[in-house]
Order: sequence, then C-alpha cells, then structure tokens
Amino acid sequence: MSHLILVRHGQSEWNLQKRFTGWVDVDLTANGKLEACKAGELIKDLNIEITYFYSSYQKRALNTLKLILNTIRTKNEKIIKAWELNERHYGELTGLNKDDMKKKYGEDKIFKFRRSWDISPGPLSKDNPYHALNIDAYSDIPRDKIPDTESLKNTYDRVVKYYSENIKNNLDKNILVAAHGNSIRALCKHLFDLDNEAISKLEIPTGNPLLITIDNNTVKNAKYLDNSRAKNLLKF
Repeated sequence: MSHLILVRHGQSEWNLQKRFTGWVDVDLTANGKLEACKAGELIKDLNIEITYFYSSYQKRALNTLKLILNTIRTKNEKIIKAWELNERHYGELTGLNKDDMKKKYGEDKIFKFRRSWDISPGPLSKDNPYHALNIDAYSDIPRDKIPDTESLKNTYDRVVKYYSENIKNNLDKNILVAAHGNSIRALCKHLFDLDNEAISKLEIPTGNPLLITIDNNTVKNAKYLDNSRAKNLLKF
C-alpha cells in the first residue's frame, strides 16, 4: 500500500486577477504561499515517508512544492521537474481576464474553452511575449514540443504519457506531485477512469492535497486532506 499525493499550486497572481494563465510563469500570492504551507502541515500530519517529489516547470507549482518541503522538513528534497506536468496552454486567451471574455463571447463558449474535452482556443502568436517560446523558464524544452494552444485532451495526452513512463513505476513508494488544475484533472481522469462528460465537472482546489491510496497499481481510495475546502471527486 502506498500513496500518491496531488497538490494544485497555491493561489497565483493571475488566479487572483482572474486571468487565463496557462504556460505564463507567474508566482504565488501571499495567500497562495499560506495555502502551500497549510498543505505542508496537512501532509506532515500523515506521518508518512515520501520518496519522490515531482513538479511542473512553472514557478507557482515549484514554489508550492518548496514551501511544502520546508514545512515537512523531509530529508529527501530532490525535486524532479517535468514540463509535461505544466498547466494546459490557453492559446489566444492567455493573459486575458475571464470575466471580460465571458462578456465578449458568452459564458457557454468560455465554459467550453475551459472545461470541454477536445475544444481548444485559437493559437497564441509565437511573437507574443506570453508565448512559452519567449519565456526563459522553458529554454531547455524542445521547440517542437511547445504548444500554441491546447485542449484538455492534448494536456491529458502529455501528462498521462509522462505519468505512465516516469511516475507509475515508482508507485511502490509514496509520491508527491505539485502541478496545476488541468494537469491534475488529466491525471484524475486517468486514475479514476472518468468519462469525457464527468471530467468537465471536476474542480481542483488550490493548495489542498489530494491523497490517493494505491495498492498494486490500483486506486483504492482518494480524499482531500482539507475537508472544508474539498471538491466533489465524482468517484469516491
């Protein structure tokens, strides 16, 4: 029996401003840092030894994980960074205010962009300063791997491929992954066998660790550690 802990980063600067963030590398707010520290306390209270620590390339996830590690004071602090765990790319919506876009395009269309399985926003221009090609944090990612836009399906494909090739084989140990709303939704779809309609209803709260119990590579149970901020997992 082992545990896979999934943590969405704490509140980011653009979460607070209600902007589509995607691959833009924004940091945590003061409240986001507090959420990360609270996540660390909740994980520490489990009194389990965690062997592997994974994060996306993005500083809001990476700094969330660092704050968790500082809180639990683990002896093993080697972080494995994977761009495949990055947030979904929001294409031409990147940087725009969500409320403004709802007024411009209507709530239904924005909901489809945000929650549907295989609908992508239009591509972000490669000369846009928010494009990942122009962000230093991604300089070592092969250029042909950097998207201009993504659907949840695109995100699922890269996240689950990485999980299957790099994380799954380590599930005999306890693992902590710090990532993003859509990369965690993708993992939950895979792990919980959620259909395309169900995944549109799954919400992932910031800074609330999701504890998944694994036995022989099979998910046995899942629960949020902060029940007061838990969301419906649709499966458990």
